[in-house]
Amino acid sequence: MARAAKLASRGLGHTRPNPAVGAVIVKDGRIVGEGWHKRAGGDHAEVAAIKNALGKMKSARTACPRPRSDDSRPLTDTAIYVTLEPCSRPGRVGACTDAIASAGISRVVYAVPDPNPANRGKAKRALARHGIVCELFKGDRDVSAMCRSLIADFRKHVTTGLPYVTVKLAMSLDGRICDDWGDSNWITCEASRDRTNELRSAVDAIMVGAETVRRDDPSLLSRIHPNNDLIRVVVSRSGKLPKKAQVFTDGRNKTLVFDDAVKAIEELGRMGVMSVLCEGGLQLARSLADAGLVDEWLTVMAPVYIGSRRISRAIRGTAFYDGCFLSSGDSFYRTGLSDFANWSGDGVKIKFDAKGNPKD
Repeated sequence: MARAAKLASRGLGHTRPNPAVGAVIVKDGRIVGEGWHKRAGGDHAEVAAIKNALGKMKSARTACPRPRSDDSRPLTDTAIYVTLEPCSRPGRVGACTDAIASAGISRVVYAVPDPNPANRGKAKRALARHGIVCELFKGDRDVSAMCRSLIADFRKHVTTGLPYVTVKLAMSLDGRICDDWGDSNWITCEASRDRTNELRSAVDAIMVGAETVRRDDPSLLSRIHPNNDLIRVVVSRSGKLPKKAQVFTDGRNKTLVFDDAVKAIEELGRMGVMSVLCEGGLQLARSLADAGLVDEWLTVMAPVYIGSRRISRAIRGTAFYDGCFLSSGDSFYRTGLSDFANWSGDGVKIKFDAKGNPKD
C-alpha cells in the first residue's frame, strides 16, 4: 500500500476533478503490476495496473512459452492494493470493479472509502457478486493516513464543490514577509524555494495578489517538475496589472484574473479545480482566512532578522535549537485548519516529516 501511495502522488495536480489514486497488484508476495491515475479521461489506477501486469505477462510468455490453463481470467489468485475504494459505476471510463472482475483478481484491498456518496461502500457489493473479497486496509496506520492525505482535496471538492486551499507564507524571525521597500526576494533559502517548487507541481492552481505580480513579477510555475496542467490565478480589485508580467506573456500556463478572492475560489471549484496554493499577499491570505476558506496554513520560518534593513542586508542566524529544520536552516510549520486537512477517518492524526510531506 505504501508503494501504491507513492504512485498516486505522481498524479497530484493532473487528475482534476478526479482524485489521485495508485494501485499495485501482488501475487505470491511479489508485485506483478502497478499503475496510477494520470489524468481525467485516462485509465484509472486499477486499470493501469491491470494493463501493466498483463503487459509483463505477455513479455514473459513471449520469452518463455508455456501452456496456460485460463486466458480469460489472467490474474487469478492475485490481490490488488488501491489507495482509494474502486469506483463501481462507469463515468468517462468504465467502472473499475468491472475491470477487476474481468481480469480475475481474487482480492481487493483499499486504504480509503470513497468520500463520494454515489460510490462510497458500493465496491464491496459489486465485487461480491463475482466472488471477489473486498476489504479495508488494516495495515500500517501511517500509510493509511498518507493515503487519506492524498485525497484531502478531492474529499473537499466532491462534498462542498470548493477546492482545498493551502496558504503559504514565508517570514523572518521578527515576523516580516518583506522589507520596508516591499522586497520579499529572498527571505528563505534555496532549499525552501525548491520545496515550494515541489508544492507548485502538485496542485491544480496557484493564487497570488496583484501586488505580488507588480513587485516580484513571478512566473508561479515549478522550475523543477513543470506542471502543464497548473492554472495561475491573480486577484486584483482594480484589474490594473502590468501587461508585460510573466504570467501574461510567457506563453505557458493559463492565467485567470479575478476581482475578489472568495469569488475566485468559488469559480475555481465550479471549474473542477480541487487544490489551490495561495502564495503571495498577506491581505489575500487574510481575506481567504476570514471567509473560512483556508484548510491548511504552511508557514516557512527563516532564521533571518530584517528589522528596518533591506533584505539584502538582513541578519541571518547561524545557531539553531528546537524545531524541525531543513539542513539549510529554514523551518516548515504545517497546520491543518479544517476537517478536511485533519481528516483521518479513524482517529489517526496525519504525521509529517521535516519537509512537510506525509510520512510513509
